[in-house]
Amino acid sequence: MTETRTTASQQVSSVSVDPRPQRNGVIIAASVAAGVLLAVLWSYEFVDSVIGDNVASGLLGHDAKETAIAGTAAGLIFAFVSGLAGTFTACNIAMIASIGPLSAASSGTSARLRLLLRPVAYLTLGMVVVAAVYGFVGVLLGDRLPQLSTETAGGVPVRIIQSSVVFGLIGLALIYLGLAAIKVVPDLFADRPVARVVTLGALIGGFLIGRPYPLFNKLFHWAVDSGNPLYGSAAFVLQSLGNIVVVTALFALLILLTRGRFITWLASDVRRSTALSAALLIALGVFTVVYWDIRVPAIFGFGWFPTMFYN
Repeated sequence: MTETRTTASQQVSSVSVDPRPQRNGVIIAASVAAGVLLAVLWSYEFVDSVIGDNVASGLLGHDAKETAIAGTAAGLIFAFVSGLAGTFTACNIAMIASIGPLSAASSGTSARLRLLLRPVAYLTLGMVVVAAVYGFVGVLLGDRLPQLSTETAGGVPVRIIQSSVVFGLIGLALIYLGLAAIKVVPDLFADRPVARVVTLGALIGGFLIGRPYPLFNKLFHWAVDSGNPLYGSAAFVLQSLGNIVVVTALFALLILLTRGRFITWLASDVRRSTALSAALLIALGVFTVVYWDIRVPAIFGFGWFPTMFYN
């Protein structure tokens, strides 16, 4: 009898700590709808030109697009500033999905500063490794990379084709991570929130591999023209660091304004934190796939996608 009661108790316990949200279907449907809607509403001209170019030009004190990069110091400054200015471009916005996993990785520590620094450090680690390697290799390969090509294939710029492939794969990876968080598919990072954040950082670093953003293209050409792969590595790392400043600031603001209570509230309910992480990852993963593999090809006559009057 005692053994039977113990077994029943263990079963009840295992159910009570199950981190899976109860309404996976609702989370997935709402996240997919949000991702598709964002892809429809997105204005690349407003984000790239009105925000990106103006922010970069304002911080640099000159026309970021037209003024040549003069010297190594200017190039490295340009790298960070253009990364910051390009935070909300379509090739970078998916990094907002990191807020959920960042929160999960920060649970279990009480110091407010550590709440911020630890998970951001993990994210930065994965991002910097990929950015540094790609910057080094990119300079060595130079114009052999499709990303720097001025040619077209079937009327589509070769660099855009690379963007569609790379961001499509990254988007699928984000969707998988979101589905894995709610146990719809096997979770490779079960009980390893730090590894999840490092991997997410690597995916953010991977944005550089497909990024067609004009200011990044200008930076890439400068790095290749320098002929020094170490310059390329440093420039790409600074570009990525500029990309995550806003995410870090948002995460810091959440912690400081709530005095750490937001993280405590989120960590107090595993289902709640899991649902937030999954929703962000799926929504922004869907946006990335739909935007780069459906909307962008439609611009060049491949398929159809609805457009807004301001696009």
